[in-house]
Amino acid sequence: MRGVERRPTRQPGRRGELDAVRAAVVAGLVLFHAALVFDARDDFYVKNAETTELTTYVVAPVVVCAMPLLFAVAGVGAWGSVRRRGPAGYVRERMLRLGVPLVVALVVLLPFPPWLRARADGTWTGSYLAFWPRFFAVRLEPGDFPFVLDGEHFETGHLWFLVLLLTWAFTLAALVRLVRLVPGDVAHRVRERLGSAAGGRGAVLVPAVAVGAVCAAHELEEGFAAWSRWAYLLFFLGGVVLASDERFRAAVRRDAGLAGLAGLVAFAAGMALFLGPAQEVGAFTGDGAAQLAFRFLYGVAGWCWVVALLGYLDRWGARRRAATAGGASHGTDPVPERAWRRRAWAYLGAAVLPLYVLHQPVVVAVAHPVVRWDLPAPVKYAAIVVLSCVVLVAVHDLLVRRTRVTRVLLGMRA
Repeated sequence: MRGVERRPTRQPGRRGELDAVRAAVVAGLVLFHAALVFDARDDFYVKNAETTELTTYVVAPVVVCAMPLLFAVAGVGAWGSVRRRGPAGYVRERMLRLGVPLVVALVVLLPFPPWLRARADGTWTGSYLAFWPRFFAVRLEPGDFPFVLDGEHFETGHLWFLVLLLTWAFTLAALVRLVRLVPGDVAHRVRERLGSAAGGRGAVLVPAVAVGAVCAAHELEEGFAAWSRWAYLLFFLGGVVLASDERFRAAVRRDAGLAGLAGLVAFAAGMALFLGPAQEVGAFTGDGAAQLAFRFLYGVAGWCWVVALLGYLDRWGARRRAATAGGASHGTDPVPERAWRRRAWAYLGAAVLPLYVLHQPVVVAVAHPVVRWDLPAPVKYAAIVVLSCVVLVAVHDLLVRRTRVTRVLLGMRA
């Protein structure tokens, strides 16, 4: 095999556990962004009068692995897509599924939260229609690649994730093209050596050093869920590599427990620095020894926990598939129940992207009146979460998924 083999015929079975990961992360983002309304540290679009710093410490373990896991899962899916479609077809599919909803949201949804914040700050007193063209008053900032547009009000908001995914998709396609230029025997030998090395206990944890080094060298960006954008590239490519050979996947399943323990040790040591000497200058951006050590451990913990989660999820998925196959062969698993589960996974898998695109503007719109209620903060937080979920499900089910045009505009398959 030279480069990446293109297989346009039979597609591998969809891994339902990865759809569950995507759905869980999106649901968690509703909880997280609702919590930012009450967070004293974050400059969110809507703020409650009473805030707390507790949010930072409660969500810290989740922040370390949630978005990295989403990028790794995207990499796992990208490997199968590149094999089926080839690099050019993969880029076209990504432009349709990610680029179209990014542009639609940029025009229709993203100006709304900054408008509310500008009104709250007193920097804008006009209407939304008057604000809308001001949002698109932009200038080029090539040094902030891939976020090369900047302006007084312009931002990509929560859709930085789609910007990075699109950029990493182009990167992957270019790498595949380069690999095809390598003589087939060289590519085969490299792959075999890597596959053989994965047989060693703990080998899949070695990339944690590279992730930690990137985090130490590049600041952690709070606007990108407290991670370096370049670390996200490593998680994405890591997912591609782990999906490219069954030996890597087997190693991830085998070492899931070891990875979880190593991540816990690195996270505990990093938090000790974060709460202690690393805070003196700024743990996310400082260049002192404590800050560099904290960011290195942060990156190590992130990679280890992503490997652990992928391994445990793969074990669970394998048991689920085996139970389904065994039940079907012995007549013990009724067909209607299996069909119901398939429909549920299919619904979740298709809903994840539009729900992600819609969730933050909906949370902001719901939070705007709720913070003015004369109620305790926990009650207002619960109200924001519940109302946001109800609105999101209703908008997705009634306004998005039922027509071809809205499905395409929000990244669903027609």
